[in-house]
Amino acid sequence: MDTPKPLQTATAPELAEQDANAQAYAEDGPNSAIDDALERILGNPPAAECPIMVLLVDDQAIIAEAVRQALADETSVDFHYCASPEEAVRCAEETRATVILQDLVMPGTDGLTLVRQYRQKPATRDIPIIVLSTKEEPLVKSAAFAAGANDYLVKLPDRIELIARIRYHSRSYLNLLQRDEAYQALRQSQQQLLATNLELQRLTHSDGLTGLSNRRYLDQYLAAEWRRGTRDKTALGFLMIDVDNFKAYNDTYGHVAGDEVLKRVAHTVESCLGRSPDLAARFGGEEFAVVLPGTSSGGLRLLAEKIRLAIEGLAIPHAGSAAGVVTISIGAANIVPSATEPVTTLIEAADVGLYRAKRDGKNQVSVSG
Repeated sequence: MDTPKPLQTATAPELAEQDANAQAYAEDGPNSAIDDALERILGNPPAAECPIMVLLVDDQAIIAEAVRQALADETSVDFHYCASPEEAVRCAEETRATVILQDLVMPGTDGLTLVRQYRQKPATRDIPIIVLSTKEEPLVKSAAFAAGANDYLVKLPDRIELIARIRYHSRSYLNLLQRDEAYQALRQSQQQLLATNLELQRLTHSDGLTGLSNRRYLDQYLAAEWRRGTRDKTALGFLMIDVDNFKAYNDTYGHVAGDEVLKRVAHTVESCLGRSPDLAARFGGEEFAVVLPGTSSGGLRLLAEKIRLAIEGLAIPHAGSAAGVVTISIGAANIVPSATEPVTTLIEAADVGLYRAKRDGKNQVSVSG
């Protein structure tokens, strides 16, 4: 800005570009994992149609043969047998059992200990366990349920009853697995949706070249801080920053180099800010703005000088500048907002200061008011 410019609002093309960037991200966002999970869940058959994996853990082969024969005509039931208590947990994991028939009395490790071991392993923690006992004993039955068993049968049970209980517990377990998978997919979807929305918000609020807040967000933020200052009777500071002789820089070094200068200036301006409420934004072209809530006039000038010196310290060569390097001019204003005045009062005051800094030789700070 080498001559005074009228105040501008964000143009329709600028807003359209911001919206297009956000829309492009929304369409290309990382949704494939969610789609795959949902497709997998929706493609799963109902629990009643899923194959049933029965694991019998019993040291007596005669019992295993009896159970195998009882299930032989059940085409949707796969039968697996483990005679060693030391191998029981591993077998349950490998066979992906949907129900475990666990004998209570086994050599070495008793059945209740195995029930507890199943419940301690994440892979077998929720698998239904039907305890098999030689007799109906209330104390033993109570201990089995306390250890984590789901059901209790006296062996050998009636075939129809055995199959009914196996199907009931397996169906409940498969329903649980499907609910858990659906819940995990939903949680993943919610987390990715949140991340996508945050990124969309960032893109909507960010300047595509510099990464600073864009003009749209600057206007929103400044209006909100104006209202806050009006309510709290606290001062609101504003810096209007312009890169000196920027047209000459573009004419000499090219627009690509000019874009790099704007990026470096933007990064430097933002790095000079030390408080979370302070906001740096691209105002338009080679102009930048800084909103400084609750800042004194003295603090405003100190920060403006800090930014000016930091830009000059970058020592970016500029043949068209009196200093020989890229410099900036800054107009500053500090006002206690009033409900009777528009927020543009603050921008106009800083703009007057910027014009004065340009008029008086550039590469300097001028505070209005």
